[in-house]
Amino acid sequence: MSKLTDEKVIPLANNTGDSLTALNEPRGIRRILIANRGEIACRVIETAQKMGIETIAIYSEADRMAKHVKMADHAILVGEAPTVNSYLNIARIIKAAKTLEADAIHPGYGFLSENAAFAEACLENDLIFIGPPSSAMKAMSSKSDAKSIMEQAHVPLIPGYHGNDNSVETLTAIANQIGYPVLLKAALGGGGKGMRIVESAHEMPDAIASAKRESAAAFGDDLLLIEKYLVEPRHIEVQVFADQYGDAIYLSDRDCSIQRRHQKIVEEAPAPNLSESLRHAMGKAAVDAAKAIGYIGAGTVEFLLDASGQFYFMEMNTRLQVEHPVTELITGQDLVEWQINIARGNPLPISQNEIVHQGHAMEVRIYAEDPNQDFLPSSGHIHHLSEPEKSSKQSIVRVDSGIQQGDTVTSHYDPMLSKLIVWASTRKTAITALSQALADYRLIGPATNIDYLQRVINHPAFNNAELTTHFIEHHQAELNNEQAPSVKLRDTGKTDADKTSNHSGLLTISKLTLFAAISAIHREGQFVHWRLNQSASQKIAVNHTRDGHCHFLFQFPDLSTSVSKALAPNGLEIQLVQIETNNQQYNLAAQNIHLLSITNINGGHRYQIEINGQKEHFTHIESNEEQHIYYQTWHDNYFIGNDTDHVHLHNEEENQAIAPLNGILSALLCQPGDSVEKDQPLLVIEAMKMEYTVRAPYKGTISKMLFALGDQVDHGKLLVRIDPEK
Repeated sequence: MSKLTDEKVIPLANNTGDSLTALNEPRGIRRILIANRGEIACRVIETAQKMGIETIAIYSEADRMAKHVKMADHAILVGEAPTVNSYLNIARIIKAAKTLEADAIHPGYGFLSENAAFAEACLENDLIFIGPPSSAMKAMSSKSDAKSIMEQAHVPLIPGYHGNDNSVETLTAIANQIGYPVLLKAALGGGGKGMRIVESAHEMPDAIASAKRESAAAFGDDLLLIEKYLVEPRHIEVQVFADQYGDAIYLSDRDCSIQRRHQKIVEEAPAPNLSESLRHAMGKAAVDAAKAIGYIGAGTVEFLLDASGQFYFMEMNTRLQVEHPVTELITGQDLVEWQINIARGNPLPISQNEIVHQGHAMEVRIYAEDPNQDFLPSSGHIHHLSEPEKSSKQSIVRVDSGIQQGDTVTSHYDPMLSKLIVWASTRKTAITALSQALADYRLIGPATNIDYLQRVINHPAFNNAELTTHFIEHHQAELNNEQAPSVKLRDTGKTDADKTSNHSGLLTISKLTLFAAISAIHREGQFVHWRLNQSASQKIAVNHTRDGHCHFLFQFPDLSTSVSKALAPNGLEIQLVQIETNNQQYNLAAQNIHLLSITNINGGHRYQIEINGQKEHFTHIESNEEQHIYYQTWHDNYFIGNDTDHVHLHNEEENQAIAPLNGILSALLCQPGDSVEKDQPLLVIEAMKMEYTVRAPYKGTISKMLFALGDQVDHGKLLVRIDPEK
């Protein structure tokens, strides 16, 4: 691998505009530098290498051992972990390309992919920019300017304001005029950053200040626009492509309505329940938008669709989208290959009437985040990773991933780890295939949204294609409280539990908890208790991180040697005779368990068992002292041992101003001596391009600020000392 030295960087050229002559001359591309990281860098590398093109990865000091670095033919260090010193540093990236003799640069998405100055720097340094001309980027980079262009092209717009006066007074007056709720959006950029829904006039000042801070941090500009907030819209986008000869087509539409924090988490193509006339009208509007700005390459025009079937222009993304694979799977086209060939000067490979859609495709984004903590980003070491199989008789399963087992997820970059994409002949069978693929996706380390995505796609409203951008908030209670499968066990009526008035004689317990106990039986070194003239027995304590502990007493009627040696080809006979949970002991009518087989599988064990004549199977993986149980579409984790061995105390944290995640302290909203009310904002942490507000846990007086503006803070650290009101 090559390493960037401290030689003088190549200066950026003045903005001289795009050279149409240069664009229209077919050029060879022998070596591509990918100015990105993670899964999109890996995705571009894969296609480029398939085309016989050498690839160059860039990396920061935090990404030395990253997957994209290992995949590329060449790799070069461009700076320290902060993006401003590495993946956003135009001069260093241009120098890296020149040092390793690249012919072209692919920007991926995010980072510099929609930066006109970067596209111009490539052109001035005789590098092909695999993307649109800078003039098109400039036209669409400002949502305000984009709306003006669309207005002239007679594309429907949502009522709002996209001028330059961003005073609180002006924006509030506009909001009052068009009516609440309204949406504040960053004029430059996307991805939900700098976006705020405002319900009333008194919320406007704080919302404007917060949106401006987040917009400035993410895009280097704090200009906002405001528009009427549609209450129950769908988010529909159209994939367009244009070449250097004035031809443009649309490949497909996509529904991207399932979102959290204004960021997509589930996408599908084609968008369900659109009439052919509406599909055609949206596609034509998208092509007209591309032609209006002299577009070249891959782009996406995004619309909001209301319940009446009226669509409104939202924005145009002048790059390849995260969700492009669903379009690839229903059209059979490689869009990265299209990008490279169009950048070479080739015409579009097919015409509009040659585009054929087959089947249905869905994509879910795998994020390092905790849905139980309002989707806060998480970080940490990836202890175990096994991804779904990529072949099936009835479906295609594809994983676009930027991670590998042993990686450490940091707070420096976006929390998206990978994308899981499936194709099947119908939407219904695609959901089934996606559910199975999610069940087979096993990542142990940072908290992820895998289990949450499973609940989303299996929700009845999703199955019925009842899609709006408010899907998550409408179904939040069900998505958060869905219970894992349970088993009912009958006790013998000989315990203290029977004296309680509400005891029914049946004990309900999670199947996964029972399976965790069963998985602990077949362990080397587990002690088996022996009693004279009685069966061997073993007591196992299963501790759940949320639900406390449960003790299981098993007996082994035919056991004459150690448990670990007793598993003969015909399996092991076990009886569950007692359970202690919630400080109650239950003597059970013997539950007969037949341990049929244990098979090594991808870092864990697959168990085949029979409980009272019913066969079940589950997977157990031990990692970092935790026992992970996977059953059907469910997953949970446990500790095995005495409950005192694994104590998780949260009471202190719940009463303090604690950092909810790793990040940078970007705003201080209080100072020592201030009196604060419960839930009053104290400070703001920026992490993974998003803002998170820490609020006062109780009423009191600020006695000490433990960190300064700009400091890096770690998850769980005390940030502010507050003297409670007496």
